[in-house]
Amino acid sequence: MFNQSAKKYLFTSESVTEGHPDKVSDQISDGILDAALTDDPKSRVAIETLVTTGLVVVAGEMTTNTYVDVPKVVRGIIKDIGYTDPTLGFDWENCAVVTSIDAQSQDISQGVTEGEGMYKDQGAGDQGMMFGYATNETAEFMPLPLVLAHKLTSRLAAVRKDGTLPWLRPDGKSQVTVEYVDNKPARVTTVVLSAQHTDEIEHTVLQQELIEKVIKPVCGDWLTEETTFYVNPTGRFVIGGPHGDTGVTGRKIIVDTYGGHGSHGGGAFSGKDPSKVDRSASYAARYIAKNVVASGAANQCEVQLAYAIGVAEPVSLLVNTAGTAKVDEEKIAEAVRQIFPIKPRDIIEQLKLLRPIFRKTTNYGHFGRNDADFAWEQTDRAEELKKALGL
Repeated sequence: MFNQSAKKYLFTSESVTEGHPDKVSDQISDGILDAALTDDPKSRVAIETLVTTGLVVVAGEMTTNTYVDVPKVVRGIIKDIGYTDPTLGFDWENCAVVTSIDAQSQDISQGVTEGEGMYKDQGAGDQGMMFGYATNETAEFMPLPLVLAHKLTSRLAAVRKDGTLPWLRPDGKSQVTVEYVDNKPARVTTVVLSAQHTDEIEHTVLQQELIEKVIKPVCGDWLTEETTFYVNPTGRFVIGGPHGDTGVTGRKIIVDTYGGHGSHGGGAFSGKDPSKVDRSASYAARYIAKNVVASGAANQCEVQLAYAIGVAEPVSLLVNTAGTAKVDEEKIAEAVRQIFPIKPRDIIEQLKLLRPIFRKTTNYGHFGRNDADFAWEQTDRAEELKKALGL
């Protein structure tokens, strides 16, 4: 959260494409979760994935009443991403898939399963603190640098898949720096775009094509004559994906959330079923923060929730508006407790988190996206909150 007295500053956020090795890992972990939830919504899943040259390692815990063909899921996801060429050093047909998956610990299970632990209600799957954030500076209720960074990587994937730029390959990254004046975004000062490509494309051609067909369509009116572009600034990006860099689940937590704005809790999201509050409570905190801002109660809002393992009621709830609230923050927090789900079971039911919707959360952010399955992005409680606060 930022000092509202600041007059001018620069803020930078980044994003990565679906072919980035860490995102390959995230998609595999969430693909396995979705496969389990499809036939058994009560599945308990905590899957980690590592990808490197010619190899995928899947490990973790899973308790389910269905069968998940892990190698088939893994290969299908890799193919969908676009790793179909053996010369890339990593492809869906030729990579080895190694698995080591055990059942969920019974000690954890009894605290998470309703009626089995020391407390009556379904408890949190672990201790920890989770954050949600929202701002009214964009239509997505997200910080502008991250919105633009995600749109750049999304467009990189689109122009690769539709053949507009056939020399692109799946890996890529973006970074956008925005100048803020009086706490409002004024212009984009710098765009960094790195895109994996085939060997034959010349750097000058690649640079011009990416500026004209990716950067300008996305950043549009935010660009000025002074905006600096760094496109594949090393001059070459042929070796990429898991062949160029090992990927692991959960390493892009800032890309997944708010691009460095606000705070982040102790856990990542992908590969975890919603009994893990690392995921579900982070979604709930975003749901609360977005509705607070949508109600007009504040220009920006950060919500913290914290839990003890096996206990349903949060040990703490904090609402922080960085001085932008129209009413007292304590009054907002009081209304939040009355209106929003904050116990694990209530969160899961309200946000409909027992559906196989999680693989598609992994790319271009878990928040700020217009998808009907992302119930945590709804502002359906804004009017109720507004009324409770007398706005």
